[in-house]
Amino acid sequence: MTLHEYLQLHDALSVRELRFRMAQYGSPIKSDAQIRQWQHGYARRMPSPPNCVAIEHATDGRVTRQDLRPHDWASIWPELAKAG
Repeated sequence: MTLHEYLQLHDALSVRELRFRMAQYGSPIKSDAQIRQWQHGYARRMPSPPNCVAIEHATDGRVTRQDLRPHDWASIWPELAKAG
């Protein structure tokens, strides 16, 4: 599920809640705008690998690292490619 799809769900965290939850997982984001840029793919921006892990944890696995970085996740996390 994409970040955009997740944030549209009625039971999803809000952008602000997601940002705070990511900070709990060690990825502090300075503003909600950064998450919105990832949500809408502004200027092809994607979360960094550490932020992808934090989003995956913050969303309880509903948005995965593979969802967030569909073109390069296997080279970043080869252990996931082997497991899948």
